[in-house]
Amino acid sequence: MSLRSTALSAWLGLALLGSAPAYPHHSNVAFETEKIAEVKGTVREWSWTNPHTWLRIIVDDGKGGQAEWSFEGRPPGLLSRVGWSPKTFKAGDVLTVHYSPAKDGSRTGLIARVTLADGTILPYTPPAVQ
Repeated sequence: MSLRSTALSAWLGLALLGSAPAYPHHSNVAFETEKIAEVKGTVREWSWTNPHTWLRIIVDDGKGGQAEWSFEGRPPGLLSRVGWSPKTFKAGDVLTVHYSPAKDGSRTGLIARVTLADGTILPYTPPAVQ
C-alpha cells in the first residue's frame, strides 16, 4: 500500500471510531396536539426511559375485552423536576390519562395530564424559570 492510501485508511478508521451514532428526534407531528381525549385504565408498564417516558395501560374496549394503550410522556429529566420518578406508577394502578390522540387513529397518544384513582392530578409541567 502506498503512503497516501495508508494515511487515508488511518484517517477513515479514526473518523469512524470517533463518531457517535446520531439518534433522530421526532416532533409531535404524529399527534393531534390541539385535541385532548381521555381514557381510564390499569397500568401495565411505566417506562422511565430517555428520550421519552412511556405509560402503557389496559383499557376496557367496550366490547367485553381489553385493549392496550401506549402514551408518550416527557423526558425523565423534566418529569423528575415536578416529582415524578421511576416509581410514580406500578402495574395495577388505576388512572385516567388525558392525551393528544395519534393522527392515525392508533391506540397511542401524547400525555397531557394524568389523574390518579383518588382524583389527584399529577403535575406535568415544570414551573417557569424566573
